[in-house]
Amino acid sequence: MRNFRVFHRTWWKYNTKWPNGLEPCVGRSRTIGFAETETEAREMCSDWNAQYKTCTQIELSDKAEFENA
Repeated sequence: MRNFRVFHRTWWKYNTKWPNGLEPCVGRSRTIGFAETETEAREMCSDWNAQYKTCTQIELSDKAEFENA
């Protein structure tokens, strides 16, 4: 049973015309996996956020989230 879809996306994009070179922009969501419970979905998000911390991901605020599947 797949009750929750876990995914990640960025919240900014590079744009030299904006202050600090970043423009607000909701990126395309990319599926990480599926979870049966909300607790499992939260754990998957925490694990992904802890594991993938490159400079680009931090700068663009790339974070894992989940939604009902």
